[in-house]
Amino acid sequence: MKKITIFGVGLIGGSLALALKKSGLHAQITGVGRSQSSLQSAIDLGVIDIACQRAEDALDEADLVLIAAPVAQTPAILNAIKPHLSAKTIITDAGSTKGDVLTCAREILGSQISQFVGGHPIAGAEKSGVTVATADLYRNKNVVLTPSAETSSDAIQAVRELWQTCGAHVSEMSAETHDGIFAAVSHLPHLLAFALVDEIAARPNAKQLFGFAASGFRDFTRIAGSHPEMWRDISLANRPALLSEITAYQKELAHLKLLLEQEDGQGLHDLFDRASTARNNWAKR
Repeated sequence: MKKITIFGVGLIGGSLALALKKSGLHAQITGVGRSQSSLQSAIDLGVIDIACQRAEDALDEADLVLIAAPVAQTPAILNAIKPHLSAKTIITDAGSTKGDVLTCAREILGSQISQFVGGHPIAGAEKSGVTVATADLYRNKNVVLTPSAETSSDAIQAVRELWQTCGAHVSEMSAETHDGIFAAVSHLPHLLAFALVDEIAARPNAKQLFGFAASGFRDFTRIAGSHPEMWRDISLANRPALLSEITAYQKELAHLKLLLEQEDGQGLHDLFDRASTARNNWAKR
């Protein structure tokens, strides 16, 4: 590839750019974003080579476009790039939800949906922005591709190789399967962390509570420091699957509450033992 264009040069897009540069790929990396100051920072840090404000300039002779902006911006970005896409330009994204992205890509791109490969790198941090981007963010991490039935095999292979160049392990699944999995193991934990911090912060003695909070609270709530706009968009985009997961979790909480009310020590022990065993087995893998 001679030119890669990234919409959203933050942690995700910036880390991809740095990883590609570290790999020795000699492609021009063009960044597009809402903030001129952030784009300038990306240039100053050596993350991107050129910053563009206009989609027409950014798409000129681009081999691949990565949309690494919050998922709610995807339709606007696709509409902006559609008139300037060539038949050779591959489009992919890094959004945490895939069903909504695939739907809008079909609607906007039409026959050029064959050039679109949905993607989700399973990597990140609670901090955001290009200043925290790192070349090793994707090394030994999973990246899920969710191509449509119309996606060309050449486009899938190109995106697969792009992420493999960054050191990632790449797999494929349907958008529906992806959204169900990540509602359970990613989106729900983020909502729980946000909700716990918000509830404690609203208490009259919040300062005292935070003053005595230690490693358990810090570890459980770390992800509550994540990007609010991004997680708002993810929550709304994956609403049906997430509502189902919240209902399942509420059922588990109700069971836990009942065990406490009944002073059922054996029941509590059995629940904790099952959870501890499952968690430790996962950690070993």
